[in-house]
Parts: sequence; structure tokens; C-alpha cells
Amino acid sequence: MNAPLHTLVAACRHEESIKKSRFLAQAAPAASPEQALAFVRAVSTADATHSCWAYRIGQDYRFNDDGEPGGTAGRPILQAIEGQGCDRVAVVVTRWYGGIKLGAGGLARAYGGAAAECLRRAERVAIVAMARLGLTCDFAELPLLKARLRELGAEITREQFGADGVTMEFELPAQRVAEAEARIADLSRGRVAVRRMD
Repeated sequence: MNAPLHTLVAACRHEESIKKSRFLAQAAPAASPEQALAFVRAVSTADATHSCWAYRIGQDYRFNDDGEPGGTAGRPILQAIEGQGCDRVAVVVTRWYGGIKLGAGGLARAYGGAAAECLRRAERVAIVAMARLGLTCDFAELPLLKARLRELGAEITREQFGADGVTMEFELPAQRVAEAEARIADLSRGRVAVRRMD
């Protein structure tokens, strides 16, 4: 089984100097490509020589060398994100040139290394796969069903009250779906069926 992926609890930063060039790595959680690009814009600085970046959000990823030789900055940053087991993360590594050329290998090590060290130091949280489910029940069953679902880590996302009862949607950790289905069937004596919403 694969190790769980992690995202960051909060933004973090790491700075180092390599042959007189200053590298500042900044990383932040990002739930969408739009959030990732907003972070890149927010931390990129006009006085820097280069602000190279990468993000990964599930199967979605992008990277940018910002004027460094192709493949020497953005891709090593992305590889650092993947190598640290991170997802839903954006990383920007800003460089202020110090007058000494690092060469392609040196640049890749500097950008990738700064990004990896920043992520290593960051406070992380495991990404839990969530499932969206729905059900319809009688008014009388609702309080007990909600209480039992909360015990499983469920979050109610929608309730709609009608003449015949209540339609409810909720999210819970994917690994608890079978347990939730069994508990609901047991509590309702088989009258309430759970529907997958995703």
C-alpha cells in the first residue's frame, strides 16, 4: 500500500546561500491550480533574478523555470514536491544572482534542494480521501443518524426537509464508507439506503 500523501498545515519558508546566490524557498498548501498560481503571484518579487515555481494538486501539475535554462529549476522543484510525498502544494524558489554561475547541474541541485528542505521543515498533515454520500430518512430517525455519522467523522453538507422526511448529504473519510452503510442499515432496520454522490 502506498504511503499517504501530505499537504502543508501552513505556508513555510527556507533560505540558503549557494556560491553567493541567495535562494528563498516558499511553500504553501493549495487546493486548486488557481490558489497555487495566486500564491506564486503573491510571493514572486520584482527585485529577484528568477522566481521559479511548481505545484502539484492530484493529477494536476505545472512548473516554470522563469528564465533559468530549461529543466534546471521548475522540474527539480516539482520533483522535490513528489519526493517529499506532498500533494496540494505550491512551491516558489526565488533566486538573487550572486555573480557566480552554477551550471545546469548546480542550478537543478540548488532549486530542488531548497524546495526539498523547505518542505522537510514544514508542518504537514496527511491527506484523507473523502467520500460524498446521501440518504433519505424519516424525521424521527434524523437525530440518531446524525449523531452516529459524526462519530465516524462525517460532516453534514446539506439537509433538505420535505413532506415525507429529510434528504441529507454528507462527507466522511472514504475508508469509513462501509462502516457508515452498515451502521445506517442497522439503525434504520434496512429502511434507509445510502447513495454515493461522487
